[in-house]
Amino acid sequence: MTSAAMASAYWALGRGTGIVALVLLTISLVLGIVARSGRRVSGLSRFSISDLHRTAALTGTGLVAAHVGSLFLDPYAQLKLVDLVFPFLAAYRPLWLGLGTLALDLLGVITVVSLLRHRVGPKSFKAVHWATYLLWPTALLHALGSGTDAGTAWFRALAAICVSAVVTAVGWRLAPSYAGRGWARHHRR
Repeated sequence: MTSAAMASAYWALGRGTGIVALVLLTISLVLGIVARSGRRVSGLSRFSISDLHRTAALTGTGLVAAHVGSLFLDPYAQLKLVDLVFPFLAAYRPLWLGLGTLALDLLGVITVVSLLRHRVGPKSFKAVHWATYLLWPTALLHALGSGTDAGTAWFRALAAICVSAVVTAVGWRLAPSYAGRGWARHHRR
């Protein structure tokens, strides 16, 4: 395979994995909100929803790793190692790539703490896990600002669906009637 073909393959892999990761992280966020409610959804128990939440999160995290790795190897993207760790230092679109780096850093911390959940304790886990509410919009803004497909109608529609799903789940969670339902009802005693 020629170097131009490899570069094209890395670019396509980077784009595809980034988009699918955004969808999976959206699903994970929505399922995380739903899991905290303790209510059954579509016949699934709270534990099934939690398992789907973790699976979507870990798969999304793996796709983010593939996204970053493929773009790091892509000569067109010209990412440097420092760009993957320290936000807002990239030569190309520093704000938008910086948001991606910030999201990557947050994802790394959240993933490590989640995997060590039983060792760090529930209070630390919960405190760090709240960072997903910062991670998700940061990753979305990164996609909208630096994504090759950001200007296309299909990607804007996909982004709108993701935003709608998260806003609906958060709105449901913040609704005054939430406190009297599901998981919260069992823990008021």
